Amino acid sequence: MPSLLGAAAGNHSADLEVRLRSVIPGRQRWDVKPVLGRPRAAEVLAAALRRIPGITQVQASPVTGGVLVRHDARVSAADVGRIVRRAVALVAEGAARVARPVPVRSAAEPAPRGDRGAVVRPVLAVGGGVAAGIALIRGSALSRQLVALGGVVVATGAVLRKAWRRSADAAEGLPGTVAERHPLLEIVGPHRRRLYRASALSVACQIAEMALGTFLGWTALVLIKGGAAPLIRFGLTTASSQLWGLAGLVTVACAAVAGLSYSSNLQWRQLGQDIEHDWRGRTYEHVQHLELRHLEGERTTRIAGVLTDDVRQLGTFFATSANDVLQLGASLALLVPLFLLLAPQIAWVAFLPIPVIAWLSLRYQDKVTADYAVSGERRARLHSQLVNTLEAGATVKSFCTEDYEAERIDRLSAQAQESNEQTDRSTIRHAETVRVCTTGSMAGTLLIGGRSVLNGSLPFEVFSPLIGLPQMVLLRMNRLGGIVDQYQRTLAAYDRVHHLRALPVETEGTDGPLDPAKVRGEIVLDDVTFAYPGRPPVLEDVSLTIPAGRVTALVGATGSGKTTVAKLLMRFQDAESGSVLLDGRDVRDLPRRDLRHAIGFVAQDPFLFDGSIADNIRYGSFGAPDAAVVDAAMMAEAHSFIATLPDGYDTVIGERGAALSGGQRQRIALARAILKDAPVVILDEATSAVDNETEAAIQRTLRRFAAERTMIVIAHRLSTVRHADRIFVMDKGGVVAEQGTHDELLARHGLYASLWQLQAGELAA
Repeated sequence: MPSLLGAAAGNHSADLEVRLRSVIPGRQRWDVKPVLGRPRAAEVLAAALRRIPGITQVQASPVTGGVLVRHDARVSAADVGRIVRRAVALVAEGAARVARPVPVRSAAEPAPRGDRGAVVRPVLAVGGGVAAGIALIRGSALSRQLVALGGVVVATGAVLRKAWRRSADAAEGLPGTVAERHPLLEIVGPHRRRLYRASALSVACQIAEMALGTFLGWTALVLIKGGAAPLIRFGLTTASSQLWGLAGLVTVACAAVAGLSYSSNLQWRQLGQDIEHDWRGRTYEHVQHLELRHLEGERTTRIAGVLTDDVRQLGTFFATSANDVLQLGASLALLVPLFLLLAPQIAWVAFLPIPVIAWLSLRYQDKVTADYAVSGERRARLHSQLVNTLEAGATVKSFCTEDYEAERIDRLSAQAQESNEQTDRSTIRHAETVRVCTTGSMAGTLLIGGRSVLNGSLPFEVFSPLIGLPQMVLLRMNRLGGIVDQYQRTLAAYDRVHHLRALPVETEGTDGPLDPAKVRGEIVLDDVTFAYPGRPPVLEDVSLTIPAGRVTALVGATGSGKTTVAKLLMRFQDAESGSVLLDGRDVRDLPRRDLRHAIGFVAQDPFLFDGSIADNIRYGSFGAPDAAVVDAAMMAEAHSFIATLPDGYDTVIGERGAALSGGQRQRIALARAILKDAPVVILDEATSAVDNETEAAIQRTLRRFAAERTMIVIAHRLSTVRHADRIFVMDKGGVVAEQGTHDELLARHGLYASLWQLQAGELAA
């Protein structure tokens, strides 16, 4: 690390290509252009940063150019910035010095494992062999046209091969992907059977469309020349019989196209729905089991966006764009051999735009990768600010900052609009370029094909039904821009989904199960030290014993570690050193579900779900009868106000319990914990929002509830804990300053006595 920190931090070229996206304690996100589209550079940069002491995790994505750096408190945010910029500069310099030539492999050498071009080369070889065979059969007059067509095929194959390898290599840099598997294969997952059905129906639909186009061409030939030679061999010798026969064939083909199109589109849409449902379910299940420190370190709106917009994008691609790709590929697979056999002299000009359009589309994809990443980040910021502002409506109005918030949203919206406009300009420019190429090909096919008909080298009977078929493919090529657009969006969404799924889940204890019914509730903290990332220790060598079946209080200044003790006991966090014991067993060795089933927890700001009051009290104890719900509400002093509501316990309280006051929300959360009937109960400022009279009533009922169970009360208001069996006084720096009963602590004239006198004086005043 000293060599990097001591190096010059002002590499101007690197500074222009490295931008800090976001920073929170212990984590930074960067936009690094030198790794964009360069899987090897991303891998080298990540490996270099992981060697730096203090940097715990690095993820570099060549798809979006994003780099995620996690570090501990030993490395400051400024040092990380210097390290990242210098590492990028070193990687860029190394890439410029080392130009690795692409090895040329002879035809006799086997393709290495994972060479995705092995799929393309046999296809090109077969295509070249067919073209050479036709040249020998038809004579040397067609050699130039066939060579031109071979060049088109080879160029198309080379472009597609490069695109496939690049996208697959980029996928290998994404967290959680399986080596040598393309992202699209990962997305489909277990739904390949439906994919195969949808693909087969799409190919059949394309065959029916080609047949329909051929029948229509023969109809035009009958109307122009009075007959179509191919139909004579079927016994249709007169123009009238041929028209009637063609009318029947067109009808059957139209019905087949309609039926197959309906079935294939339905299968593709169902595939998209299956993928969306599957990925959302599995990703949400993963999120539910994330470690709380990682879940709190991510924006809630960002996670919600991944679970909604990004997962929907994965399904949308297969519901729409994947079908378009298959239809385009099937059309080319049918038309190219048909033209080689019937009209090889015009085949090259008919298919000339294909490699050009493919190259333009892939070039467009490379250019807009970073634009999509920036656009997505700005949309996420706008959405996050909108949600936060709406939730803080009372604060905004109380400070008269409506205009300020409106200007801030307008500014973020303008930034998002600017990013969207930039990507839109690129998309439209690409689509129009494709249109020009396809139009030019149509004109060239008519010109060269018409000349071949006039000089007699191409029969009109062959040219007439074929002329319309390439246009069906070339017009479909106009969708290629949209397909590439959706493909790029899908890769970016896939990257964000996999980033979320790469976050570590909570680890299970290795010890045997814990039976909540047998928990006595003795809790011991033995030399516990804990610090949040990038902050000084909240607890430092703390040791205390909470006896079973007693009421124990934790009081003290804000930031002294009272709530942290509760989080360690619930295993929302794990101690860095020391141990937290429940009945003599380390909580880190216990199964998390068993541990949390044994503990009832009420936070200072409890969360209520959008539903009825009864549903919120019954949450977690879903099978509890109505009588038990009412008893819990009565013990929490909530029954009296619930009974005055129009619908009583069936009253819907809105999102986060917005229809209730703070004290009412706390009493419902307290009733929820009482209904759980756990042997250990933690009340973290659970009555801070209720009035003194209500609190006194709650304290009286809680004494009965606390009988023969361990209750931990965390409070700032000392009147809440004056009757506790033992009080621990926490001081700043994460130490236990005093302990004893209320009377014993007052007699010592220490920190607790000072706090009591201060609060009593304020109350007296």
